[in-house]
Amino acid sequence: MASVSVSSQLNKAVRQQYMSLPQGGRCQVTYVWIDGTGQGLRNKTRTLDQEPKTIHDIPEWNFDGSSTYQSEGSNSDMYLIPVAMFRDPFVLDPNKLVLCEVLKYNRLPAESNHRARCNKVMEQVKEHCIWFGMEQEYTLYGVDEHPFGWPKNGFPKPQGPYYCAVGADCAYGRDIVESHYKACLYAGVNIYGTNAEVMPSQWEFQVGPCEAVDMGDHLWMARFLLHRVCEDFGVIPTLDPKPMTGNWNGAGCHTNVSTKVMREDGGLKFIEDATEKLGKRHKEHIELYDPNGGKDNVRRLTGSFETSNIHDFSTGVANRAASIRIPRHVGQEGKGYFEDRRPAANCDPYSVTMVLAETLLLDPEDHGKEYGYEEYMFGKE
Repeated sequence: MASVSVSSQLNKAVRQQYMSLPQGGRCQVTYVWIDGTGQGLRNKTRTLDQEPKTIHDIPEWNFDGSSTYQSEGSNSDMYLIPVAMFRDPFVLDPNKLVLCEVLKYNRLPAESNHRARCNKVMEQVKEHCIWFGMEQEYTLYGVDEHPFGWPKNGFPKPQGPYYCAVGADCAYGRDIVESHYKACLYAGVNIYGTNAEVMPSQWEFQVGPCEAVDMGDHLWMARFLLHRVCEDFGVIPTLDPKPMTGNWNGAGCHTNVSTKVMREDGGLKFIEDATEKLGKRHKEHIELYDPNGGKDNVRRLTGSFETSNIHDFSTGVANRAASIRIPRHVGQEGKGYFEDRRPAANCDPYSVTMVLAETLLLDPEDHGKEYGYEEYMFGKE
């Protein structure tokens, strides 16, 4: 078995003794934000005199951006702006988790704050009632960065028996998966389901349907909960798009999309129109479907292992080797949604949903106008 962290072996019964102490009517609020890598999550906690009822009851805060890859030490204070509140499944009610946007010293969005840009686009297209559902694949590692449950000096048997599997020889780490699921439900994350994936020690959970910017809010909080649950168990979840080289599946974040007209009778026509638009902007989408402009995803999108080729755009009904898959029942019913299979597991959901909404629903002349791709990719003001 892969090694686990030392902290996970502390006596949890002792911890529980303290967790049951009364709080004197006060409330712990943990502020969660995305750091300068665009992938890492940070958090810190403060006390409020009473339980906040809405996000507006939670004050702004600040942090040292020079320690999170977000500022210079000589001008390091960054603002934390609460945007979404959840229940805290680790210290329980009345305590809260709050997802925050990060602003720089001049109160402009930090370079890693893609939510602000996403929200601008979503406001422009809100009459279309665009829904998203994202399928987050991840892989469990030990602290030795070896896949959890894999033999120390070799490999498990080849892929085949692991997808949606049951049994000690096929499903590695189910306790973590089930604990994460319950934590998401308690917190109020709109989690839809979960399953074991094709590679051993690889799993998936689905979040949605969510409308507009809520998709990114709920997926980022689900990711925070995953990291926090795994911390208790002493293992590490990785969102690397190709965690193991060779004949092993990569990890994606397939994104399901529908607008109001797609969900109504005759909606298939609008889905087909959407795939045509997506094909014309394949390169722009690939650049925003992982945090490194496609450099991470190129290891995954090879045309093998249930992926399309990163250089080609394709569509197909029930085809998991296509860029865009139209589910079979959608083709039969003539309405519903489509699945974009290109986003990498480590994508920023704000970036993915933003560019999808923009491509599908804004005039081509307005593409990138709110932020500009140069500004978006390189953080220029």
